[in-house]
Amino acid sequence: MGFSFKPLWRLLIDRDMTKTEYREALGLSTATLAKMGKDEYVSMEVLDKTCNYFGVPLHDVIEHTKSETPPE
Repeated sequence: MGFSFKPLWRLLIDRDMTKTEYREALGLSTATLAKMGKDEYVSMEVLDKTCNYFGVPLHDVIEHTKSETPPE
């Protein structure tokens, strides 16, 4: 993959918030939340909204993970 949303899921647990509550609070689509659940790419706008909503830096929302295959 390249990026993981594990920090976001931990943040939701710390804030006692469900994924549905998070999605509704930010006005995200279910498709966007599904992409995040699969560690797929989402827009910078979604990341910006998330950081602003929780008042946290980007590294509290996503983390970079080393790819298993080397770049070509």
